[in-house]
Amino acid sequence: MNKVFLSGNLTRDPEVRYSPAGKAYSRMGIAVNRPYSKEKTVDFFNLTAFNKTAEFCSRYMTKGTRVVVEGTLQTSTYENKDGVKVTGFDILIDNIEFAGSKRADSGGDNNYSKPANDSYQNRQPAPPQKNNYDDFGGEPIDPDDTPF
Repeated sequence: MNKVFLSGNLTRDPEVRYSPAGKAYSRMGIAVNRPYSKEKTVDFFNLTAFNKTAEFCSRYMTKGTRVVVEGTLQTSTYENKDGVKVTGFDILIDNIEFAGSKRADSGGDNNYSKPANDSYQNRQPAPPQKNNYDDFGGEPIDPDDTPF
């Protein structure tokens, strides 16, 4: 099984491009912290997305966006200018999701301001509907007896 899960920040803006056959693809990078190392260590990985995922990344994600990536590891080899054989690793994205809010990614309140007339500010929450019967037999349920 070839499955990779990564959580980190994008290192560059994803830019969608199209192959000669019209297939959309986007390349980007991700920086992943190693939380258990004695020194702050960061690993960098190349990511490649295709089709609608590539277009989504290009449209909604930018450098620094915190994401969670699910994909497969692919290796490739090539010769550089000096004739040395180089092996590269890419993560082919199967699924990518935002891992933090826009507000958290922007460093807190710096780019966020509440509207002057915030209609939600003084709104009281609606009282919960009391239902002491479950859906399976109508027996009374005491909310204090539930473990969650």
